[in-house]
Amino acid sequence: MTPEARSSAPASMPAAAPAGASSGTVWSRVLALPLTVLAVAVGLALVLYTAPSLLLLFAGILFATLLDACTRGLGHILPVARAWRFALVTLVFASLAALAIGWGIVRFPAQAQMLMKVMDTQLGILEGHLATFGIDLFGPGGRQDLSHLIADPGRLFGHVQYAVSGAYAVGINTIVIVCLGVFFAGHPSGYREGVLILVPLGARARVREVMDEMGQMLRSWLLGQLVRSAVVAVVLAITLHLLGLPGAPLLGLQAGAANFIPYLGPLIAALPVALVAMPLGLSTLAWVMAIYFAIQTLEGFVVAPLIQKGSVDVAPAWTLFAIVIMGAMFGAMGVALAAPLLAVGRIAVLRFYVQDWLKDRPGAAPSKK
Repeated sequence: MTPEARSSAPASMPAAAPAGASSGTVWSRVLALPLTVLAVAVGLALVLYTAPSLLLLFAGILFATLLDACTRGLGHILPVARAWRFALVTLVFASLAALAIGWGIVRFPAQAQMLMKVMDTQLGILEGHLATFGIDLFGPGGRQDLSHLIADPGRLFGHVQYAVSGAYAVGINTIVIVCLGVFFAGHPSGYREGVLILVPLGARARVREVMDEMGQMLRSWLLGQLVRSAVVAVVLAITLHLLGLPGAPLLGLQAGAANFIPYLGPLIAALPVALVAMPLGLSTLAWVMAIYFAIQTLEGFVVAPLIQKGSVDVAPAWTLFAIVIMGAMFGAMGVALAAPLLAVGRIAVLRFYVQDWLKDRPGAAPSKK
């Protein structure tokens, strides 16, 4: 063999891989799928176990989104530093909350007690009428109070409710949500960059873009829902007052609050209105319910599209399904947060899975085989 042939022989033949490297590659392929499945299972178990706390965290993020949206909007009117605008927004919210609490302590207890007495009486009458037809409205246990209508109330505000009274737990968790919202809204970019540190360098720009899109969607959805709820509360309170229903402001307020939950909220809020209208006669009940559903229909098909303008493009069936599932798993907190959680999850799936993983981007030409 000539020297040229000897020198060219190694270039034409592949170098033999070390035995250890080949064995490591085989083991990595064998263990990749079981380890991935195990990691996903552990992650899901951890999320389910800490779900009440995570829902509390998401509620804080929603409140931070509201504060941030108000701070951004104030920038178009008051061209000062963001810190001053945020301080002014926080001061306004705190003042309004103090006024609402003070006014509610003076006015609402008597109205709430009267409304509960009326509804309790009407439920008793309705139960008696249905019993004549062999229908047991509240089951074998009868009707002691309304609390048993809420499935698993211990999950409403987390595990702390098992150890302390309900009112104390509501107050403590409300304080936690407010504090989280103030902290997050005070310096949102800092918290966002703190999360992005855990992301690989090459993907940080994309994750930052998707997080900004989620924030914009949450701001639009939350402001739209609040405006819709306020419209329903004011219009319904005035209408019920003109129709002569007792406790019209409180009924309007609960209807507006329930309107925060898409689709199911208006149906839930209709029951107290119907119970309070029952003692006024069948004709008044019919008028009240007709006007109530007319207001809700106009709000849903006229006011909502004008306010939100397609900010959340989620099919109604998926939203209703998410509300039912979250309500069954996590109680009232899950029902209240199901719609925004679904909207955020939709953006994550579309951007990270459909567009980045499957390469299915709008306007992209199909790959040729």
